Amino acid sequence: MAFVSFLVPCFVIGIDIAFSCQSAVDFVGASSPGDIVIGGLFAVHSEMLHPEDPIKPVIQNCAGFEIQVFLQTLAMIHAIETINNSTLLSGVTLGYEIYDTCAEVTKAMASALRFLSKFNSSEDAVEFKCNYSNYIPRIKAVVGASYSEVSMAVSRLLALQLIPQVSPASSAEILSDKIRFPSFFRTIPSDFHQTRAMTRLICESGWNWIGVIATDDDNGRFALESFGVQAMVNNVCIAFKEMLPAYLSDSTFHTKVDHAIEKIVKEKRLLEELKKVVFIDDDKEVKFDSNGDMSTSYDVLLWKEIDGRMEITTVAEYDAEKGDFIFEDEEKKKDFLDLKKVQSTCSQHCRPGQVKKVTESPHTCCYECVYCPENHYSNQTDMDYCYRCNNKTYWAPINSTTCYKKTIYFLTWTDWFAVFLLLLSAFGVVLVLSICVIFTKNLNTPVVKASGGLTVCYIILFSHFLIFLSTIFFIDVPTEFKCKTRQALFGISFTLCISCILMKSLKILLAFSFDPKLQNFLKCMYKPIPTVATCTGIQVIICTFWLIFRTPFVTQNFSIPRVIILECNEGSIVAFGIMLGYIAALAFICFIFAFKGRKLPENYNEAKFITFGMLIYFIAWIVFIPVYATTFGKYLPAVEIIVVLISNYGILCCTFLPKCYIIIYKQETNTKSAFLKMVYTYSSKSAGSVTVSQVSLDSKSSSVRAPISDSCKTDKNSVNGSCQFQVPGQPLIKGKVLPKNGARKRVSSI
Repeated sequence: MAFVSFLVPCFVIGIDIAFSCQSAVDFVGASSPGDIVIGGLFAVHSEMLHPEDPIKPVIQNCAGFEIQVFLQTLAMIHAIETINNSTLLSGVTLGYEIYDTCAEVTKAMASALRFLSKFNSSEDAVEFKCNYSNYIPRIKAVVGASYSEVSMAVSRLLALQLIPQVSPASSAEILSDKIRFPSFFRTIPSDFHQTRAMTRLICESGWNWIGVIATDDDNGRFALESFGVQAMVNNVCIAFKEMLPAYLSDSTFHTKVDHAIEKIVKEKRLLEELKKVVFIDDDKEVKFDSNGDMSTSYDVLLWKEIDGRMEITTVAEYDAEKGDFIFEDEEKKKDFLDLKKVQSTCSQHCRPGQVKKVTESPHTCCYECVYCPENHYSNQTDMDYCYRCNNKTYWAPINSTTCYKKTIYFLTWTDWFAVFLLLLSAFGVVLVLSICVIFTKNLNTPVVKASGGLTVCYIILFSHFLIFLSTIFFIDVPTEFKCKTRQALFGISFTLCISCILMKSLKILLAFSFDPKLQNFLKCMYKPIPTVATCTGIQVIICTFWLIFRTPFVTQNFSIPRVIILECNEGSIVAFGIMLGYIAALAFICFIFAFKGRKLPENYNEAKFITFGMLIYFIAWIVFIPVYATTFGKYLPAVEIIVVLISNYGILCCTFLPKCYIIIYKQETNTKSAFLKMVYTYSSKSAGSVTVSQVSLDSKSSSVRAPISDSCKTDKNSVNGSCQFQVPGQPLIKGKVLPKNGARKRVSSI
């Protein structure tokens, strides 16, 4: 009965509807004077009635009495009375002013205005000042409110005078912002820690398909929003949301400010002293952090249905500071880990090498697992996307968990085709050396002399040797040196070879030509050393400009999957074409000269073999152009090697093998007497042909085909011979055979 009688003077309470505010005294819920007055804001009623058409700016009635909040209000009053009746504060009396906010911001703001009114003033008015340092408000601190929305509005007003506000239930994250709410404190952690703890628990259990139940109030809605954000970050999908009516759960208010009150001299020190409050609760140190939040923890409760009844046990404690779970013993840890056995996923986990593909479901946790495509990989479970192998030197097959380094390809020394080409080049070198030996041993024979002498043969053979040697620069790992050397060495060597053969063709025509005009032209053209030096020098200039301005370089070819082909980029296709085109031009001129001398003496005539060699060269390089343009891969250098070998072998064999055959197997024709006899016979025939060409035949007798009778007599004692030619119907034509000295002069010039 004593307790009930204590309630009556504290509040005037209606069963359903509280009386409206008629005066400032009626507005106060409960109050008691004191040296230090503490304000209180409690939502004793759950709502404030609003008229449909508000006319006057008055505070309306409240409805929905909340017994639990009322009990919290009594707990505050009881705590203050207990302190006043104790010896904790000698000579200091605590008072209180408690207001019912009705869970409404408007009414809470009105209460805050009374808190800010001047202490011991007859009027409930807030004075405007630029500096409130010496201003003493009615109250020194405020307890409440419960709702975060109300606390945010009140805290902004109290911040004008830095009046401390301590809330037992406002958990919105924004209240931790000390710039906007510098004097706000709370005895519960921020919703950030609560929702993070829930998200951590769900992730530890391996769940991603859950339902959420929250109270239908500001606190529940803010917490649900915060949880939704953290759930999204951790790939947790909310299958459904259920809002329940807002009833405050067990939250006993424990506010101990004993040490702080003892230190109060002025009310402005209260804010700083509250920041330093430290007390022990269940052997744990409790204090406010820099954001004004209590560094408390959460209990993880496990609900188990045993024999038809629900049993709730605490299995772990969540440390908000460390962000981890704490277990009392191994048994509770085992119960916590057993949560992983509960399946709560919309889809199966995607293995490494797979990626999640979102289905038509609006939830991101419902998906299909598909393989990563080629050149992509995933190395974790449930990845949202596949990583791409980040450069061109790696590759990955379908459904890969990693990238593999691409194989580097080039024409190696051990490749069977490279070995075959090297054997051909080596055989060509042996052939060149063999020809050198044969020609050196038969230096004074007519065949060797007719070939231009040993010096010219050595130069030509040396150029063939360099051409065979250039093929090794097309094989093995391409380097800057190989890329620059191979084309230049081939081009200059081949030009030197063709230039020497061109001079031989001119020499043959000059030796056996009986046309005075042609002889004069050939004599002007036939300057061996300057001509060879000029022709080769032009090619040297072409290659020099090529190497300086557009030098070849090593490049990587990625056209083939899973493979990197190392190859030489010629730098300039135009320069490469000019080099080959210049060789082709010299070869064509050589071909023309050789073709004109193809009917000269057979045994010692190189012209027709030179012609044939040039034809081989043209055919090989004409075929090379389309093949080279359409071929790619590591065997691209082999294409050019083949063409080089074919053209080199063709010219070498056509130039020297017939002579070697005569030297080895036709030794009877490789004598001076046989050579002079052949030249004399050819000279005699050539002289007769020249004489016949000077005869003008009648048009009537041109249709008559009759043999021309001729007779040549040679005086053994004379160097000159005489011949007679007669055509029927025409007078006898007499001519002289060329003197032997003239033949010898031509032979000596070969």
